[in-house]
Amino acid sequence: MPIFALTGEPVFPPPQLAEEDGLLAVGGDLRPERLLEAYRAGIFPWYSDGQPILWWSPDPRLVLFPGEFHRSRSLRKTGKRGIFEVRFDTAFTAVIAACARAPRSYGEGTWITRAMRSAYTRLHRLGYAHSVECWHDGALAGGLYGISLGSCFFGESMFAHMTDASKMALSALVDLCRAWAFEFIDCQVTNEHLLSLGAREIPRSDFLERLRRNLERPTRQGCWRDAAPAALAGS
Repeated sequence: MPIFALTGEPVFPPPQLAEEDGLLAVGGDLRPERLLEAYRAGIFPWYSDGQPILWWSPDPRLVLFPGEFHRSRSLRKTGKRGIFEVRFDTAFTAVIAACARAPRSYGEGTWITRAMRSAYTRLHRLGYAHSVECWHDGALAGGLYGISLGSCFFGESMFAHMTDASKMALSALVDLCRAWAFEFIDCQVTNEHLLSLGAREIPRSDFLERLRRNLERPTRQGCWRDAAPAALAGS
């Protein structure tokens, strides 16, 4: 399959035309219009400094269905002890910066480039990108961020400065997705950590069909600072 070179228009080739490793296209930009169109099509950017923007649609796709999230005994104990205060959308820029600095198993560097941080911060201001944060004694201890469209959440990255902090953030996101009847959390590419938490691979064709169906529902655009805790309290 060829790798497509994107033009100035925010359009993408069909994700089924991606290479075996999931690489679909190269180039373009990170404008909100293009990013949102990418997520609606089951495509996401992933590249490093010094590279052009690379766009991916892997097959299989890793997803976490909220009802399949694995809360270990230790994680349940952490929740009961009340070590962390969970908040939504109160420190997005701090969360994405911490994710960019987090060590990775594949070596040094980060795919969360300065341009990516700016682009997703713009999406946050537009009400599409959201953070889930765990706080301990007034300090940010862990969290995650991602994109929400329709009844889908597209997870991007997480970090932890304390044991279980990122897992507690994910646990809170799972509870919110269940309260709001979100079908899945997109985890993009497979890794052992997310598999241990209950994520599983599904064929890209299955993912795209689920995505199409869930995008028919309205997007919960805007700040989740107050709406998310209220939804959890009522769930």
